[in-house]
Order: sequence, then C-alpha cells, then structure tokens
Amino acid sequence: MIDLANLRGWWWRRQGLDGSLKGATAAEILAKTGWARSVAGANPYLTLFARGGLSRGEVDAQVAAVNIHELPTARGCTYVLPAADYALGLKVGERFGDAAATKTAVKFLGVTHEEIERLCENVLLALGGGPLDPKDLKTAVGDAVRHLGEEGKKRGQTTTLSLATGRLQSLGQIRRVPVSGRLDEQRYRYALWPDSPLASFDLDLDTAFTELARRYFRWTGPASPAHFQWFSGLGVGAAKAAMQPLALRPIEPGSSLLLLEEDWDEWEATTAPTSPSVALVSALDAVLLLRRDPEPLIDAVDRARPIVGEKGPREVGGVADLSNNAILDRGRLIGLWEYDPVAQEIAWYTFSPTTPEVAQAVSETAGYIREQLGDARSFSLDSPQSRASTIAAIRKLAAQD
Repeated sequence: MIDLANLRGWWWRRQGLDGSLKGATAAEILAKTGWARSVAGANPYLTLFARGGLSRGEVDAQVAAVNIHELPTARGCTYVLPAADYALGLKVGERFGDAAATKTAVKFLGVTHEEIERLCENVLLALGGGPLDPKDLKTAVGDAVRHLGEEGKKRGQTTTLSLATGRLQSLGQIRRVPVSGRLDEQRYRYALWPDSPLASFDLDLDTAFTELARRYFRWTGPASPAHFQWFSGLGVGAAKAAMQPLALRPIEPGSSLLLLEEDWDEWEATTAPTSPSVALVSALDAVLLLRRDPEPLIDAVDRARPIVGEKGPREVGGVADLSNNAILDRGRLIGLWEYDPVAQEIAWYTFSPTTPEVAQAVSETAGYIREQLGDARSFSLDSPQSRASTIAAIRKLAAQD
C-alpha cells in the first residue's frame, strides 16, 4: 500500500518546494522542476518565488537575457521554459497550436497554405527593421493580411496575421517579447529570432516526445501514463510509444504510478518529512498541473472541503483543476487562497487550525505580491472585479472555521 505521506514528500522535494533550490537561477529551477504554465498570469513568478525565493527583478532579468522564455509547446499551450529546452519545447508543440488554427482556417475560412506562406515572408521582412507590436506589424504587412469576417470571429480568428505569427513562433523564427519585460502582462512585440534554437536541433518528433517523457518523469514521477498523456497532448498509443524507450517501473505491484529506474534507489530510501514545510502556490503550479490529479494531495477528511469558483462552491475532492490557489504543507493540500489587490492582502483559509508556519508563508507571499507584482492574476482576463466574490467567499469560510 502506497504511503501517501512518503509520496507527497517525494513530490515536494522533486518540485523544489522543500527549500533545496534557494539560490538557484530561474533557468535552473525550471529545468529541474518543470516548465511553468503561462497565461499572462502570475504563475511563473509565484513558481520561482516559492522554490527559489526569486524577486520579480531577478526573473525579469533572465527573461531579458533570454535565459528563460515563454513559448508555445506541449498541447499548443504556452509555458515559460529554460533556454536548454527551447528547441525541444518548440518541437513537441508543432502538432498543436498554430497547426490546429491553420487547419481550421483552411477548412472553414477559405484560407490557403500558400496565402499563409506569403504572409509569413512579409512578416519576416517587416520585422527585419526591428520588433513590432501586432498593430504596427499589421500595418507594415499591409494587404498581405486580410480579415476573416464574422465566421472568423466565431472561430477566434479575426485576421490571418495570427496564423502567420503562430507558425513563425512554432518554427523558432520569431519570438514574442513582453513590452514591459513582465511575464504577467499580455502586451507583446514580435522580434526576429536569428539564432533560432531549432536551427541545430536534429531529433525527429518521436524521439523528441521520448525526451519530453524523460523530463516529465524527472519533474513529477511517480506519475501514470494517463498523466503524461494529458501533459503531452498525445493519444494513448503515441504516449505509450514515447514512454517505451525509458526505464520505467511501477512504485509497487499493480500501481499505475511509474518511476524512472535511475530514481529507484532514492525512492526506496525516501521518508516523509516530519517538520512543517509550507508554500503558497498558484492553481497552475507544476506540483498540481503536471499531473492534473490533486486527489493524492488531499486527505480523506478534507475531500468535502469547498473550493470557490464563479459558479459557487464545489467539493475539493474529485476535481481535476483547483479554482483557487493552494496552500500546501509537505505536499498535502491544507488550504486555499486568493490575493485581494484592493486590501493588498491575501484572503485565505485552511482546513485545520492555523499554524505559525502557515501564517509566515502567507505573510511572505502577500508581501512579495504586494511589493513586487501588484496583483496575482491567474490568467489574462482575471481581475480584481472578477475575483471579488471569490475573495468574499474565502473570507467567509475562514470566519466559519
């Protein structure tokens, strides 16, 4: 029988939430613990603060130096990656994202592949004079861009420009540069990428997915084939094929949770942490999102505890995604939080009486957000107004306990 305390403690250490990565750079943290999901929200900053104590300035400096960068990758989603993984990230994203958008445009909107190729050439010429934001880029390419009308709007594609920029990003020929230098804002310029990471990358797609699987199980193993399938966006057969070359073994007979053979001795020697170790993380943090299976992190007695979303409270047990940010202690989910930018404080509650360690973690995270980020949006459309009812509900839950 799997000892959940040991398993959680293993994930906690693997994710660097035990303090072992204090002093590491942003690139080192992301390489060791996994890519940080980015949707113009605070998750990348919270990820690096929780693990390495990094300031926003330190993170932004690594963005400016292109030591870390936001790229379209697994499942066509955007993540912040370390430079060592740029080529791999782009390669495993090539079936998704821009490819899916192009397929839709060709099938339903009368766009041709030749039209997109011509537009790509015009975009590259326009960016030869320097980075441009989407509005100026559209002006620069002129009639090479066309509107896709009401039908395009229904399908989320108002012009053909996004098809070209998406394709060129996936090919590593251009990159998006945040206007403010920040990862939690959604204003970008496009710039040429003359030293494209794909220029010297020679892995075929199948081998690339095997390398993704290897990294994945280092980041968050033990994990199941289904967990990796979700993260990679592959079908059942393709995910199995990607994992097949790896030396993976179940952590106990009959378990679906697999571990790299190279980690086995360390796994057998692992013991559950005995001292409290608390961190406040985003709902999109890798400790949650890589497996998208919070159930092992939740004690049975806490499964009926409520999480709060736009549609009202739901029981935390059985959900694939948390609708609130998480308070964790040694890998166990012990509470939830949201940032209130009006009061400039964190609204939070825990499933059991507050400990000094929890109070300290809340205070430190609130100070970081207040002084360095200003807010902790979950995604681009998140706002203080949209979050107000959730914050009020969390405060009510805290008052009841």
